Amino acid sequence: MSLDEDTRWLEWVTKQFESIAGEDKEIDLDEFKTALKVKESFFAERFFALFDSDGSGSISLDELLKALNLLIHGSETDKLRFLFQVYDVDGSGSIDPDELKTVLKSCLSESAISLPEEKLDDLTLALFESADKDNSGSITFEELKAELETFPEVMENLTISAANWLKPPDLEENKRKTPRYLTRAYWHNNSRKLFFLCLYALLNILLFIFAMLKNAHGGPWFMLAKGCGQCLNLNCTFIIVLMLRRCLTWLRATWVVRILPLDQNILLHQIVGYATLIFSIVHTGAHVMNFACMSQHDGAFQMWEYLLTIRPGIGWVNGTASVTGVVLQVLICFMVVCSSTFVRRSGHFEVFYWSHLLYIWVWALLVVHCANFWKWFVVPGVLFLIEKLIGIAVSRMGGLYIVEVNLLPSKVTHLVIKRPPFFHFKPGDYVYINIPVIAKYEWHPFTISSAPEQQDTLWLHIRSMGQWTNRLYEYFRHPESQAMSNKRLTASLRDRHHQKRAQSTICSRTVASNKDDDVELTLYQSSGTRTDLQKPDPVTQAELGDVCLGTRELSAKLSENHRYCNIKCYVDGPFGTPTRQIFTSEHAVLIGAGIGITPFASILQSIVCRYRMRKQNCPKSPNYSWCETVKDNEMKLRKVDFIWINRDQKSFEWFVSLLTKLEMDQADVEPEGRFLEMHMYMTSALSKNDMKAIGLQMALDLLAKKEKRDSITGLRTRTQPGRPDWAKVFQKVSEEKKGKVHVFYCGSPALAKDIKAQCEQFGFNFYKENF
Repeated sequence: MSLDEDTRWLEWVTKQFESIAGEDKEIDLDEFKTALKVKESFFAERFFALFDSDGSGSISLDELLKALNLLIHGSETDKLRFLFQVYDVDGSGSIDPDELKTVLKSCLSESAISLPEEKLDDLTLALFESADKDNSGSITFEELKAELETFPEVMENLTISAANWLKPPDLEENKRKTPRYLTRAYWHNNSRKLFFLCLYALLNILLFIFAMLKNAHGGPWFMLAKGCGQCLNLNCTFIIVLMLRRCLTWLRATWVVRILPLDQNILLHQIVGYATLIFSIVHTGAHVMNFACMSQHDGAFQMWEYLLTIRPGIGWVNGTASVTGVVLQVLICFMVVCSSTFVRRSGHFEVFYWSHLLYIWVWALLVVHCANFWKWFVVPGVLFLIEKLIGIAVSRMGGLYIVEVNLLPSKVTHLVIKRPPFFHFKPGDYVYINIPVIAKYEWHPFTISSAPEQQDTLWLHIRSMGQWTNRLYEYFRHPESQAMSNKRLTASLRDRHHQKRAQSTICSRTVASNKDDDVELTLYQSSGTRTDLQKPDPVTQAELGDVCLGTRELSAKLSENHRYCNIKCYVDGPFGTPTRQIFTSEHAVLIGAGIGITPFASILQSIVCRYRMRKQNCPKSPNYSWCETVKDNEMKLRKVDFIWINRDQKSFEWFVSLLTKLEMDQADVEPEGRFLEMHMYMTSALSKNDMKAIGLQMALDLLAKKEKRDSITGLRTRTQPGRPDWAKVFQKVSEEKKGKVHVFYCGSPALAKDIKAQCEQFGFNFYKENF
């Protein structure tokens, strides 16, 4: 923080103090928590005790500002001494193991990290043994300072002012630099979209002008209405074209994708929808004004008769133009309102879904309303009808069944669907699924999380965020409500057993055994229980496909959250997404936020499987292997950076088994560096610039180096606390010089804006998953 920000923060502290303090101008511990909004009791008590220099049990404004000024303007030694005093609970001048454990336990609690007691002991012991240089059984200030100096990042954070240590989360100012729309990087990254929007706007302007000139005899209001009407002919048909998913998926494999913004079809669909609303309102308003003028001049009909009856005979089908126009205006407004982000993202997706089906009535009324609309509609309408018929045929073929269900943390439902032989897809594609036992007529889109190389099953990971997804989760959470047949279950298990034995080898190369791969994966659940997954058996060539895809079964037992079933479902798709361009990139950065990992789960499995197929073994030393070059016609990738951002510890358990196998595949460091690098971020954890987290992060680092795995996830990759610093992340990516960088993102729209802005500054191409 800058000095100006520190000054503003101190002013805020002063106002908070004055508003809470009584006539005595002092605050107690509870008022201190309220003033600074410090919720964690341990650190609140320690800060209060250190700020209360006279030990009176209350803090005056002078005492508070004196302490804060010291931390803001003091040296590194001053700040470090304050940190030492926080850890020295009994004030003895040294830190013993029990005090250190108390501090680390409080840090874990505030970071929403749950570890078993023995792991907390391991963390305490790792940090204590490292800092206690003289083995005296306690840590002095000089020893703590020496230990901190071995962590450059920690020492760098000590230069951060106290405003970042105690500032409430709701007062943090996220500096989001808005995209500089006039920069060369922005125009380069958005050239196709901007060019297309310019053509779209120009076409609307030309149609508007020509229609107005053609109807100049009717007066200004009539001209305005006709101009907007002609634009509505274009927009009400073009909006169909943008949602022809099968046509767009096919076009993504052609040269057209380099010219047209096919990846922005959802955004363009929304823009055309809003343009349709505006044109329809202006069109209706102009006709109302024209009818008002006509009723005043000729007097043949009153205004309400022009609007709500067929008596004036306006229109080519029994004079119904006015009546159908009013109905159309109501339907269009209703559809746009129900399509708003507030409705779709607030757990009312069904409102959006069912209201959107009104497009059938809109098109039917438009044919009746306008004499020329059918000429615009016939070609897109026929294509739309063909797509729908193909979709119905595809979805009803094959008789698909959900054969396995896993209920994962954070209310994520993992569906395993028996994959039909004719179903072919690309990594990152999505499908629409209908499960009659959940909702007979509802179809919802979800990304395929399994790789194309996985021949027998199809994976979907569905997070409970709305009515349908919550019903799905609850349905499988209460198995007693399911009408599962024991015979079907037995048959399903038997079929899966035969498929397991008959599965063909996906990766033809043999795999050299690696001692580093013989690791024991430990997951630490939120409840504090420990589940050990013993090291895998030696991998045979028959099992290689499962290892590549991360699909080897860990248990065949039915449990509360894992069961086999045989539930009918229908799938329509697959449909392409921007992620199809990953394999044509040289350096791909995959960013998933929360459940946004699902498209990348499929992609990562496919990438690693292709990578392994290119891996060569030394004929003289089977234990040594290398990768020649993974750049070819099918996959030009030279480097992949995978970044996964999660809110809490539980969320990492969704794909930890898959990520572990990916790490095992990357156990050997290649001459040019790792082909796949993973970066994990946990946003609920205290960031490294938070003084309260310094000891915890040091302990986690030390234990990770000792055990060669992260204590939070069990992966080799160290989980980073807080949010990524995108400027530093992309600067590191840019310095690697592995070729043109393409950034692919799936997650919340708010975070997408920040990432896109940074991509524009570095000249990276940015793609956002939309469907």
